[in-house]
Amino acid sequence: MIRLKDLDRLLIISTLMLVVVGVVMVYSTSYIVAMKRFGDEYFFVKKHLTYAFVGLGLFIAAVKVPYDFYRKMAYPILILSAILLIFIFIPGLGFTAGGARRWVRLGPIAFQPSEPAKLAVIFFLAYSLAAKQERIKSFAVGFLPNIIIPGIMILLIMSEPDLGTAICVASIVFIMNFSAGVRLRYLFGMLLAAVPFIWLVIMNFSYMMNRILIFLDPWKDPSGRGFQMVQSFLAFGSGGISGVGLGEGKQKLFFLPEAHTDFILSVIGEELGLIGVGVVIFFYVLFLYCGTKIAFRAKTLHGTYLALGLTFMVVLQAAINMAVVMGLLPPKGLPLPFVSYGGTSLVINMIAVGIILNIYIRGNEA
Repeated sequence: MIRLKDLDRLLIISTLMLVVVGVVMVYSTSYIVAMKRFGDEYFFVKKHLTYAFVGLGLFIAAVKVPYDFYRKMAYPILILSAILLIFIFIPGLGFTAGGARRWVRLGPIAFQPSEPAKLAVIFFLAYSLAAKQERIKSFAVGFLPNIIIPGIMILLIMSEPDLGTAICVASIVFIMNFSAGVRLRYLFGMLLAAVPFIWLVIMNFSYMMNRILIFLDPWKDPSGRGFQMVQSFLAFGSGGISGVGLGEGKQKLFFLPEAHTDFILSVIGEELGLIGVGVVIFFYVLFLYCGTKIAFRAKTLHGTYLALGLTFMVVLQAAINMAVVMGLLPPKGLPLPFVSYGGTSLVINMIAVGIILNIYIRGNEA
């Protein structure tokens, strides 16, 4: 039987605190919109709590399942995830929400296949990198399979289109290969080769180019394409050091579009100020510390790569989201892990934490 003292308490604290912040801020940012759209101010927070409890159940299950299971199931999970990504393009299964075709509906359940696809890529790489460690310097064995197979998943995600998630997954692939000792000239050569391809993708999707132009100068069209970024800046500026008070923010009052999803940190900045944003960042840094510590103390290479990939899956997305809402990166459409409203993301991230804790348990076994 697994007891609380057998787990990494700091990792649990950082995760639960971010989830609690998420529940509070989802309500604070959405109750007015929920009342106007659905006549129920608790509409979004009730759904978010439902996802949180589902995630908690799967988190507990993931803590109990030996992480070696993901080594054995790496290929089946990868194939299933690829099929789900293809489902997006099948009429009647895939559908558009929020202006992007990134969702699949199977009966009463609607979810984003790109979220479990991140787990699938990490499972595959953790297995493959550990199995090929003795030949990791080889181009044909240590590099190509660990780039081409994840690359297919990334292409499927990009074709939705979802450049933000694709970049996040590509970054995880780079970090895991780098950590395993793949030759740097192969990795950086791959990056150089990818630049013209990414440029072609951006040029072929006008909305991506528009996002880059907005990023460069949002004030050029503050009431049009730059509206969301400008409102995000105003939210942070209004918050100051300590914020205007929880629930007292003005930008969420139909100024900052979908404030409970991608731009929830902007409302945290307005209502809780620099202190509130600093607390959120602190818990992500704590999460990074705990995750990497567990990775490097794992008993097996597979455990090390798995914990490392799952840790950066959360932290990288958080860093990208924060950079976007603060105007340091073009808009990407990525939620803030554990905090933003979004069921699939919350559930997948809770599963990831459960797996990391299982690696911790196995690493501490005598």
